[in-house]
Amino acid sequence: MSVRIKFCGFTRAADAALAAALGVHAIGVVHVPGSKRHVPLDAMPAIRAAVPAHIDLVALFVNPDADTVRAVMAALQPSLLQFHGDEADAFCTQFGMPFIKAMAMGEGAGDIGLRQKDYPSAQAFVLDGHVPGQLGGQGERFAWAGLPILDKPIYLAGGLHAGNVAEAIRTVTPFAVDASSGIESAPGVKDADKMRDFIRAARADGR
Repeated sequence: MSVRIKFCGFTRAADAALAAALGVHAIGVVHVPGSKRHVPLDAMPAIRAAVPAHIDLVALFVNPDADTVRAVMAALQPSLLQFHGDEADAFCTQFGMPFIKAMAMGEGAGDIGLRQKDYPSAQAFVLDGHVPGQLGGQGERFAWAGLPILDKPIYLAGGLHAGNVAEAIRTVTPFAVDASSGIESAPGVKDADKMRDFIRAARADGR
């Protein structure tokens, strides 16, 4: 099966529509006040309208309260939730929607083979580079070699761009690759050429 491609951090409906037309499998929208890629509730319906139903629309949170998640679900109508903070498995499951859980990688990140056991309900894990005090989308790569085998599929994130995604796929053989800053001209502003080049590189070896 070919690797799936997820682009994250969309703030503009036109960018989401182009990514969909280029053939990505999932499009991520961040609802995290303070993030450069934060999308307010009133901007979500336009992005929803730009994404065809066959493409996963992912709502990303960092330590939200339950009311916030429900408000985003109503405005965005996502097909998948993504939690990037310290949310417990029980919190993530209460919304009746599949979710993926991010795990920060790098120095001090701990043993992901053990950490995954805290999230038996997760559909998959997002392995993302970690910058202390920052959210994902910082373009921070981590060491790909020697990752343990996890019980769930892996979305590989963290500093991916057209120049390294093929190597990442060969090294990790993830279920999906996940890019944000590597396909942008500015935070939240996607670059059409970078998106095209990323997709071409990710598919270059026929995976």
